[in-house]
Amino acid sequence: MSEKETTIFAKARLSLQALLKRQRTPTEKEAYTPTAEIATMPLAEKKTHEIKVSLETSLELPQLVAGCGQSIGRQREHNEDAVFTLTTMLASDNTQIPFGLYIVADGMGGHQHGEIASGVAARAMASHIISRVYLPLFSLPAEPPTDSLQEIMQEGILEAHRAILKHAPGGGTTLTAAIMIGNQMTIAHVGDSRAYTVHPDGFMQPLTRDHSLVKRLEELGQITSEEAAIHPQRNVLYRALGQGEPFEPDVGTFPLTHSGYLLICTDGLWGSVPEAKISEIILANPILEVACQKLLDAANEAGGPDNISAILVKMPD
Repeated sequence: MSEKETTIFAKARLSLQALLKRQRTPTEKEAYTPTAEIATMPLAEKKTHEIKVSLETSLELPQLVAGCGQSIGRQREHNEDAVFTLTTMLASDNTQIPFGLYIVADGMGGHQHGEIASGVAARAMASHIISRVYLPLFSLPAEPPTDSLQEIMQEGILEAHRAILKHAPGGGTTLTAAIMIGNQMTIAHVGDSRAYTVHPDGFMQPLTRDHSLVKRLEELGQITSEEAAIHPQRNVLYRALGQGEPFEPDVGTFPLTHSGYLLICTDGLWGSVPEAKISEIILANPILEVACQKLLDAANEAGGPDNISAILVKMPD
C-alpha cells in the first residue's frame, strides 16, 4: 500500500472514531425509553446448501451478517410493507469498518396509498443515510459528516415524512431504521414496528416503544398488557410518517451485543408470535435466511392477519 493510501485509511479510522464519540453509548443491558392462498417471498432466495458461511463458524473479521423475509400473510390482498438492507465491510491494512443500514416500514391500512407510502419512506430514508454517512466514509478521501448519527437519523425521518407528503399524499407508514458502525448502532423510530436486541440467552430487549393509543393506555396503567394485546384499537397510531405535523421521531444509540442479534419487524410478526417463540426460532436457526422464513411461517400459522416483514442481523462475536 502506498504512503498516500495508508494516510487515507488512517484518516478514515480517525474520522470513524470521532463520529462514534459523538454518540451516546449506554450499557449493553440498558433498557431504551424514548421521548414517547399464502404468498411468501423470502428476499434472499438461497438454498441452504448454497450458503457457504455458517454463522456457527467464528468469523475473524468483525462482520455483520443479515437476512430478511416478507410475506403477505393470510388475510391481506396486497403487501403494504417495505424493507431495505445494506451490509458492507471495509477491511484493508489496519482498517476494519463494518457498516449496516436496515429499514422496515409498514404502510397504514385504510389510508390512501399506504403501500406507496412505505416504499417512498424506505427509499427516502436510505437515500439520506447513504448520502450523508455511507458515501462520505467510504469515499476517497474520507469525509466524515459533521453532524452526529442521531442528528442524521432524525433528519432522515423528516425527509421520509416530507417525501410521503409529496409523492403519496394521504398515505401513512411506520418506519424503524437502524445504522450500525463499529461497535454500536443508532435507531430511529416512528409507529409500531419494532426493533429488538436478541441476546444469546434468549432475552429479547425492546429498543423501541410503540406509538399507539393502546400502548399509551398501558403505559398510563389504564389497561393491562393482556388487555392491550386484544384491544380492538390496538393498531391505531398517534404518530406516523405522512400523518399530521409536527412530530418527533424517537432516536437512540446502543452498544452491539456480542454474539447477539438485531431484529426489526412489523406488527404482523410481533403481534402474532410471542416473544419467547420468536427468540427460540432465531437461536435455533443460525442461517439467517432460514430463521426469517421460519418466523414468517410461525406468524402465518398463527393466522397471518397482517403483512409480515422481518430483518435479522447477526452482530459480531
